[in-house]
Amino acid sequence: MRVLVQRVSSAAVSVDGQVVGAIRPDRQGLLAFVGVTHTDNPDKARRLAEKLWNLRILADEKSAADVRAPILVVSQFTLYADTAKGRRPSWNAAAPGAVAEPLVAAFVEALRGLGARVETGVFGAHMDVELVNDGPVTVILEL
Repeated sequence: MRVLVQRVSSAAVSVDGQVVGAIRPDRQGLLAFVGVTHTDNPDKARRLAEKLWNLRILADEKSAADVRAPILVVSQFTLYADTAKGRRPSWNAAAPGAVAEPLVAAFVEALRGLGARVETGVFGAHMDVELVNDGPVTVILEL
């Protein structure tokens, strides 16, 4: 699994013009784009959720766990794009939806189990994501 995390002052994800998940502009939070590859498993999802929850990238070196910051999770298979050859990315490293969807759900449930307030996009849907990156701060998490 690969998680691209952005510290945000606001974020929203919409499907067909309807907001399905958001971080209100009145508090700092994390936007987590989650990609899954073929070798991932529920244990890796749980460990990455713990890493994200405790990652000290918020103001004053606090973590989401410290300040109960909201987290918006959006599935994104394109995190496993291979652009080494040619001009067209290969998606071979990304797990198929039947494998990836339950692992993204396990990641979300692990965060909620830790006490996080989590909102999500819609797996497999075309999503519009709006965000205000705070800092900017962007980090890639992998195990």
